[in-house]
Amino acid sequence: MFFDSVRNNKRLVQIFLALIALPFAFWGVDSYVRGGGSGADLASVGDTKVTQQQFDQAWRVQQDRLRQALGDSFRPESMNTPAARLAVLNSLVDQRLLLLEAARGRLGASDEALREVIGRIPALQENGQFSMGRYQSALAAQGLSQAQFEAQIRQDLTLQELVSAIGDTGIAASTETARLLAIQSEERQVAEFRIAPDRFAGQVRIDEPALRKFYDENGKRFEITEQARVEYVLLSLDGVVAQTVVKDADVQAWYNSHLDRYQQAEERRASHILILTAGGEADQGKARAKAEEILKEVQKAPARFADLARQHSQDPGSAAKGGDLGVVARGTMVKPFEDAVFSLRENELSGIVQSEFGHHIIMVTAIRPGKQRGLAEVRPEIETELKQQAAQRRFAEEAEAFSNTVYEQPDGLQPAAERFKLKLQESGWLPRNPSPEALARLGQLGNAKALAAIFSEDSIKNKRNTEAIEVAPNTLLAARVIEHRPASVRPFEEVKRDIETALKAQGEAALARSAGEAQLTGLRQGVADTVAWTAPRKLSRQDVRQLSPAAAKAIFSADVQKLPAYVGAAAGDSGYVLYKIVKVMQPERLDEARRQALQREYAQILGQEDFAAYLTGLRQRYKIDINQAALERKER
Repeated sequence: MFFDSVRNNKRLVQIFLALIALPFAFWGVDSYVRGGGSGADLASVGDTKVTQQQFDQAWRVQQDRLRQALGDSFRPESMNTPAARLAVLNSLVDQRLLLLEAARGRLGASDEALREVIGRIPALQENGQFSMGRYQSALAAQGLSQAQFEAQIRQDLTLQELVSAIGDTGIAASTETARLLAIQSEERQVAEFRIAPDRFAGQVRIDEPALRKFYDENGKRFEITEQARVEYVLLSLDGVVAQTVVKDADVQAWYNSHLDRYQQAEERRASHILILTAGGEADQGKARAKAEEILKEVQKAPARFADLARQHSQDPGSAAKGGDLGVVARGTMVKPFEDAVFSLRENELSGIVQSEFGHHIIMVTAIRPGKQRGLAEVRPEIETELKQQAAQRRFAEEAEAFSNTVYEQPDGLQPAAERFKLKLQESGWLPRNPSPEALARLGQLGNAKALAAIFSEDSIKNKRNTEAIEVAPNTLLAARVIEHRPASVRPFEEVKRDIETALKAQGEAALARSAGEAQLTGLRQGVADTVAWTAPRKLSRQDVRQLSPAAAKAIFSADVQKLPAYVGAAAGDSGYVLYKIVKVMQPERLDEARRQALQREYAQILGQEDFAAYLTGLRQRYKIDINQAALERKER
């Protein structure tokens, strides 16, 4: 598949992921073109600088995105590597190059495009419509002015337009796509024969020196990691919310001052018959004429609207339902259709309504008038919002007091638990260096910083509280070690039998592979085929889920000019598998939908390659300096 091509081009993928993952805008177009501040700038691009402040913001944004995507599986230390820091910096350099090119070409987003994008942001809407009040509140919460935010959005739009202009131009030839699809669709009938290790049971002998040698050379396998049990408390925003009580008077006051938010807009249930338009004026004229004929039928018998929709409508989503579109609100449909729906009375029929999709015949089947939602109905929403607001303020105050308490009273967590009404919890045995799977099971205690604090010398020797550690957004943890086990190595006699079993299994698998390879050589040289093959099964490159990568590669790279063809593949501890290719088949015709999907995929790859080449050209055109020392010096 072409996805394999993308995966193999790691640099290309990294470029696109970086451009998508980080916001284009930080301080506005002007600051990019003029250059950043002074000091330990991390890079220069042409006459501009990438500052430490810009890098830090990009770093935080990337961490927040990964935290949201991965949840409890996110490990901050995974980003604290030279490669991760350089990847973030390179993404900023690429963005800076694009900004310079946009400025050089005097590219910019129009005011109309800017208004459209901001108006579509759900968080800035009330009842499906843009709300200036919400817009101003959201900007205030982020510490941004309207000019700053709109400059950032305008910059994003400009750069996205530049990226699309280059990346969306890939053209994949139909003949090349068809050839590749034919290769993918080719089927091979394959029989198999497995040579299992258990055929060689009892043929492998492991002496004491070999066991001892394996034990000495693989000591890490037999280590019992350092472990500790802790008591701990969690101070979280969710916990503060649960403790927060909202007064009835506050709920009433909020409701009275936000009545417009609780207006329920008018909704209508509508059905339609759609005749699609395509082609030139003649085709569109035919479509209109057909719609008018259907309209006459509906006007004669409005009660047959649903039957006529099933018979004539070309809308695949609603035709089978008698044209029923369900309940629609303003702002959810294209304008000509929406205008018609909200101008009709209940059970009234429209004339021909033309939209970008075609010709519609519309009937409104129900009207739900707009109304003011009462306080009783919206009380739970208001209480939740007020609790959240109050808890945010209280949590900010309590977080500092919590940190001070666990530090100033280091010999136990009971005082902090009592003061902040927290549950004092105990953990099971925590390993010092848990596997990724174990980390996921540890929950909040699986945080790398928390584990480092728990296994610090002060915590282990003096049994003192750790500092308050942020283990998740708005969540602080403090722990104290109550029991500790140092690292140790299991004695040889305890693991001797396990080692012997493992080495015997390895030896038997090796004998199976040797036997399989010898048998394969014989078959290829013309030795009589007396193998007890399984019944042949059809395999294609698109369906190799039941095969190992080694087996799939062997089968589909085999020379099939002369059949049967024989190949083999090692199956790890499961021995060796022989494969007999008895027939190769091409489909009689290629699936057109798959061909079109493959052509689109191929075109995207070509466009991505064009964009990568464009970025490479920009990097050659502008002087770029990376301050490697500053990048490595900053600890994160």
